[in-house]
Amino acid sequence: MFLWLEDLIRNLAGGKRAGKSNSCARITVNVATINRGRSLITYQQNMIEDLWYKNAIVYNLDIKTFMDVNGDGIGDFEGLARRLDYLDALGVDTIWLSPFQPTPDKDNGYDIKDYYGVDPRFGSSGEFVEFMHQAKKHGFKVILDLVVNHTSDQHLWFQEARSSKDSRYRDWYVWSESKPPNWNQGMVFPGVQHRTWTYDKKAKAYYFHRFYDFQPDLNMDNPAVRTEVSRIMGYWLELGVSGFRVDAVPFILESPSPGLAEHEMKFEYLREMRRFLQWRKGDAILLGEANVLPNESEHYFGKEGDGVHLMFNFYVNQHLFYALATSDTEPLADALKATQNIYPTSQWAHFLRNHDELDLGRLTEEQQQKVFKRFGPEKEMQLYNRGIRRRLNPMLGSRQQIEMAYSLMFSLPGTPVLRYGDEIGMGEDLRLNERDAVRTPMQWANESQAGFSAADKLVHPVIDEGPYSYHHVNAEDQRRKPDSLLNWMTALIRLRKECPEIGWGTWEILKTGRPQVLGMYYCWRGNSLVVLHNFDEQPHEVTLSLKQNNEDRLIDLMANEKSVADEKGQHRITLDAFGYRWFRAGDLSHLLHRRKQ
Repeated sequence: MFLWLEDLIRNLAGGKRAGKSNSCARITVNVATINRGRSLITYQQNMIEDLWYKNAIVYNLDIKTFMDVNGDGIGDFEGLARRLDYLDALGVDTIWLSPFQPTPDKDNGYDIKDYYGVDPRFGSSGEFVEFMHQAKKHGFKVILDLVVNHTSDQHLWFQEARSSKDSRYRDWYVWSESKPPNWNQGMVFPGVQHRTWTYDKKAKAYYFHRFYDFQPDLNMDNPAVRTEVSRIMGYWLELGVSGFRVDAVPFILESPSPGLAEHEMKFEYLREMRRFLQWRKGDAILLGEANVLPNESEHYFGKEGDGVHLMFNFYVNQHLFYALATSDTEPLADALKATQNIYPTSQWAHFLRNHDELDLGRLTEEQQQKVFKRFGPEKEMQLYNRGIRRRLNPMLGSRQQIEMAYSLMFSLPGTPVLRYGDEIGMGEDLRLNERDAVRTPMQWANESQAGFSAADKLVHPVIDEGPYSYHHVNAEDQRRKPDSLLNWMTALIRLRKECPEIGWGTWEILKTGRPQVLGMYYCWRGNSLVVLHNFDEQPHEVTLSLKQNNEDRLIDLMANEKSVADEKGQHRITLDAFGYRWFRAGDLSHLLHRRKQ
């Protein structure tokens, strides 16, 4: 499906990029006539809405910490299947599964030893297929982690590779006969990881590992390896998945060499993956993990949208936390504008927290220290000299600021991604090692082991002490409280789905006259939105001048209120401390007036 859409998009406004229009003016699109074999097929612009990821709501979870049915203390696919009704009621429509393949589990499953199976702790391949069947019945799309930068050192390929120089798998990994001069440079986990080249006695050579030494890197320059990656993708696509979250994209594309600090990047490998994916399943997607600078993002999306479909916006995420820490939105606004100009079929994925540390590496030293002081002042809260290993709710502390932060995340131009447990405000357990602090079991009920399992010993202990213990924070209690965070989040997700302008439209930053208030304006097919967020603990009034048609009235989408422009065409809008407001311009009959093109 997306292959013909790529052809169509190349005819959009002569190849113009999204995000350059500051008004709700109509964009004229030429009809693209495409010859497919013997038939001529004409496609209209409205068919671009088949790009389902543009307005998806993604929910990330880890099988082993979501729900345990068989009583061994580890979550499983049967448990996840039983909780699909919960996810359906929450309103999410795409489930991103963290790795669940067979693994020694030294790095939360990101050390895979067999790409074509299910770790027996989580169930069988048959139970995975049954889960996929149930997910499809509920209308969910499922995407999986694609971890192909490295394997586990226990993978059969690596064991064969180290056994002999003549092994067919030897060149599947990256070796050096002598100790490279840069053997201790380029570590991903400084302070915990001590080298990137490790000597293997059996192989009598050094092997390269961008991550831990038990995760040897695959040699992507070997065509046989790239063919195997395609085979892995094809296997899971045949089982019904809708795409992949591609782990560590920059490291998949690099060509490491002993002694070289800078490695050549092979972006054509990413385009190969994209082509294979789309031929096997036309509407499948790639969601890339690449913590890169704005001026590098085009390489990953592709100049013509032929790279990843979506990419996590780490740059905006880090400046968002700076704004949360300081109330200064100007760097955040600059970060949004710096990442605005992408290809029309491409999309940013926005998030607040994920399964890793909060990485602050793109901020200045001064900015980092302000965020550390506000959200991670104690050494045990910090990780890798660059991040914070905490969940969002304990960092912010205030229900008002928590709501404002999530309202902002769901209103940013792109696709929102939610981590399991954040919808109920789970906390972290700093007694656990490194990133495991934010990977505790889901808190379902005020019952033994938080309703996660009947076992006495769990894969990770539940949080059973303090204000974020399962006694106080759990899904079942919050389902029954109208003003709970869970019910508020459910309403916010419904609101986001009712505002496709955010996923599809052009946008601009509004001048609010207050550095503490971020204002955004969206426009799509004649409909427009205004979204305001106050990052300050003090209330503020802002004045907006909106000059488009039907914008003399702004209808509040979260309250039964409206703003009417004065004789100068200006709106004066008040926001409470950490306040947020979503407005639709004109009236609520906007669906009747939405243009078809």
